[in-house]
This record gives sequence, structure tokens and C-alpha cells, in this order.
Amino acid sequence: MGEKIIKHLTLADRSQIEASIKNGASQTAIAKCLGKNKTCVGKEIMKHREKRNGTYPIECSFFPKCSNKKECPGLKCKDFELFKCRRRDHSPGACNGCSTFRSCHYYKWLYNAIEADREYREDLVGTRQGVNMTTGEVIELGNKLKPLIDNGLSPYSASMTCPEIDVSLKSIYNYIEDGVFKSLGVNITDLDLRRKVSRKPRKKKGDNLCKKRTERAYLKGRLYSDYQSYMEIYPDTQVVEMDTVYNDEQNGPFIQTFKFMDGHFLFCLLHKTKTAADMTDGVHLLEKILGEELFEREVQVLLTDRGSEFSNADGMERRENGKLRTRVFYCDAMHSNQKGSLENNHIELRYILPKETDLYELGLRSQEVLNIVVSHINSFPKLLLKGKSSIACLRFYYPELCEAFEKFGISEIPADKVVLLPELLNPFRIDAHQDEE
Repeated sequence: MGEKIIKHLTLADRSQIEASIKNGASQTAIAKCLGKNKTCVGKEIMKHREKRNGTYPIECSFFPKCSNKKECPGLKCKDFELFKCRRRDHSPGACNGCSTFRSCHYYKWLYNAIEADREYREDLVGTRQGVNMTTGEVIELGNKLKPLIDNGLSPYSASMTCPEIDVSLKSIYNYIEDGVFKSLGVNITDLDLRRKVSRKPRKKKGDNLCKKRTERAYLKGRLYSDYQSYMEIYPDTQVVEMDTVYNDEQNGPFIQTFKFMDGHFLFCLLHKTKTAADMTDGVHLLEKILGEELFEREVQVLLTDRGSEFSNADGMERRENGKLRTRVFYCDAMHSNQKGSLENNHIELRYILPKETDLYELGLRSQEVLNIVVSHINSFPKLLLKGKSSIACLRFYYPELCEAFEKFGISEIPADKVVLLPELLNPFRIDAHQDEE
């Protein structure tokens, strides 16, 4: 029998990678030394490296020589040029051992073999296992729920009564069902519920483990706290909120929504599937509709949730040539209120595209039909806008932006002709026998 081939990187391999980075070796050289594929080494470094923020507030090549550092306009500056470092951004992809490490004021990536191996083993063994909370947090949650449930409230009513409970309803039921609270001394069981929910039990892997899951790599430097810090430095930044809307997760269609905050304008793109590539293509298309210059000026930040379809942060932030065009930040888990303005627009979208309906049968079969829906949503007068419509405000304050969307097919509907009901799509419905033909 042949010798067993070990495909996964070991701690020794990772230590060799760290030492090679310090010596200035390229990813290709490291891969040859380990007998691994270059892609394997590159992904290992990119996934487990840690970001260290620099002392400069902006990644601009001209910042050290800039005469207007105190009032730096950031991405709006006409002389802005993204700082590039081949060692940091390309190969090997980390700054360990760099000769200019101490004098460099831009952000850095550091690779630590022991930390990388720990993260790897957590991902390998602990993914989706146990409870995504510390023991103390579980006990605190149980103590908040216990008196409310004892008074006859359901877990839903209890969570609504106590705003401090920020755990999803499904998780609360799972914790009760799995005996997590009881195992930690908080006596909450299925018998305490007014009506036990009937559903398939969760798959269990060993004992319950109370631990925090490691944040996904693409979230580093892009958390909501990072967004808040960024906005404190650049308060005039143009922010666009982004999300997806759909009824059938398997068959679609899927609507990628954009809310231009300053213009209170909703824009939507239609997709047949909901992948990271689709959402990245949606950002590419938005830039094509607006043009590069207008996109950089009006879409300086994209704020979205942590859905897997938005995981390609680098692809959304940069053009194919690597040039930075926008910044992407992510809301905290279970905090859709952090992009509440867009969520409110989704309510308006649901007037025409209600839940629990087949959107294809309803008539939503093309971008042209979706443009009609978007036109009606942006055309009715709103109290928030002092009786003006979103598209009217956009035309007044951002005429170039409005003109670009009008060329794409968004138009203003007279107020007395606006329809916010599913009947708007009646002319576009296709009978089942026509589909079969």
C-alpha cells in the first residue's frame, strides 16, 4: 500500500510559510518548497492573514506630500490615487519581515502560523456546531427569558417585550429544545412553552459547545463598527444600501436592491440566481449605467448584510484592473435595522410583489418589467419628502443620476396613475399553457 498523502496544511507547513514570508519569498517559491500548489499557498495566506490599520486615514499615494491633510476630502479628491504595494497586495500577500515595516504608515497584513492553524482547526471541527454564544451570554439570555415565559408569554412575545434580547426566535427555540438553558442552571424546557413547535430536530454533533464563531475573512476591516469609524472621518460620504428580495430561494427570481440614501431613491436589478458572482455583476452593471466618474462620486460606500451572496467584497470594491471604486461594509448579524431605510423600501416593493407568490407567474420576467415596478415605487408622494416623490427629489438634487436611470428605463409616473398593487403586472402575466408552448 502506498504512503498516505496529506493534503491539508499542517502547523509545520504554516510555520514554513511564515518563515518564508519573512525572508521575502514569493508564493510560487513557497509552494515549491512545500510541494503544494501556488493557489493553495495563496488562499492560505489570504484567508488567515490579519489586518493592522495604518496611521494614515486614507490609502492614498499622495497623502504624505498632500498640503491639505487636515481637510482631506478622501475619495472625492481629484488627485486621489490608491496606494499599491506589490508585497502586501500581490505576492506573498503579507508584510512580515518587510524592510519598511516600521516606517510604513499604510495598513498592513500579517500572517501568524499558530493563529492560522487555530483558525483552520476551528473551521474544520467547529463549523455550525454548538451555540454561537459564550456561557455567560447564554445564562444572561436565559435569565431574561425565564420570568417572561413563566408569565405565559411565548418566546416571540418575550423577545418583543424585552428589546435587549437580540437573538433570533429560531435560535431561542433551538436552545430550549436542545436543553442548553437547563444544562447551565436556567430551568427553561419545552414543558414551559404554551405550545411546543413541531419541526425537525437539529442535527447534533457531540455535546453542546458555547463559543463564538470566528468571523469570516471578508468581514475583516468591513464590520459595521468600521463603517461608523469611516463615516466619522468622512461624514459627507455618499452611502448606498444594498440587499436582495425574493420569494423562492430555489427558483428565483432574485431582486438586487440599491437605496441611494441622499436621494431617497430605490433602484433594482433582476437576477435568475443568487450567487456572489451575480451580485458582483450587479455592481458592475450599476457602474456601467452610471459611468465610472458618476459611480465613484455617488456610490462611495455600499452597506449591505452578511448574506453569502455578498461575500465577494473585493470584487464589488474594485474594477477588473484592481482600481478601487467604492468601499463595502457589512451590518452586524441580526441587525437589519442598521440599513432600515432600505428595509422600509422593501415594504413598498412588497405592495406590488407580495410574499408567498410566484413572482414569475405574477409577471416579473424581465428587467423591463422590474423597471416599471421601480418607476411606480419612486413616483408616489411621501410624507418624509414633504409631499414630493423620490424621483422628483432625485431630479432636483442629483440631475445626472436621474438622467442615467431614465436612460436605463426608469421614468416618473403621474401621481394619479401610480399603482402599488400586484395588479400593476396584469398585462405581463403569462398563462401556464403559453409557457408550455
